Amino acid sequence: MKTFEDIVAFHGHACPGLALGYRVSLLAMKELGDRATDEELVAIVENDSCAVDAVQVITGCTFGKGNLIFRDYGKQVYTFIKRPKGQGIRISIDFSPLEETDEEKRMWERYNKGDRSDKVMNAVHARKTKKIDMIVHAKDEDLFQISRGTMTVPNEAEIYPSLRCSLCTEKVMETRARVRHGKIVCIPCFERSGSNLQHVRQKRRRKKQ
Repeated sequence: MKTFEDIVAFHGHACPGLALGYRVSLLAMKELGDRATDEELVAIVENDSCAVDAVQVITGCTFGKGNLIFRDYGKQVYTFIKRPKGQGIRISIDFSPLEETDEEKRMWERYNKGDRSDKVMNAVHARKTKKIDMIVHAKDEDLFQISRGTMTVPNEAEIYPSLRCSLCTEKVMETRARVRHGKIVCIPCFERSGSNLQHVRQKRRRKKQ
């Protein structure tokens, strides 16, 4: 099993969000078994916070394998589903840190205004360390709202052919291609204004010359 130190090494630093993802992932592994080597386990995350890096390291659910699904809801909610039967667990963060002292609030205000003095940085790191320690050692029931049961299993990742955009000439997955004036284009070219499209055409002509 990967450790919290492994996650920090992957993510780049320790923070409360990473610690929450660590605890979420440990619970998922306890409930559903082994780390995913392919798509036998699926994670559905409803945010793109630091916690998701912990999910990838601990559970083996990654964007590259297609078994990490991102839903941009801005919620600290994580659902894990085991194929093929759909055994699942939904975990919602319900953690309330200790109230900040007046001094800690002042230090955060100074930090947010760009103050990186030793005094401010020491206070900020001390607060983060305290929160991380609380999260790592808390009971599951003090951190999460949990529901379990059989859940709808998402489709496995599919591989589609690539098409070439008629404007920028870059390849685009077939299901993401668009049609403009009867020609295949990628989404960025499709969304550009007419003037920008003209710029792309000119750039393409220069490349051919």
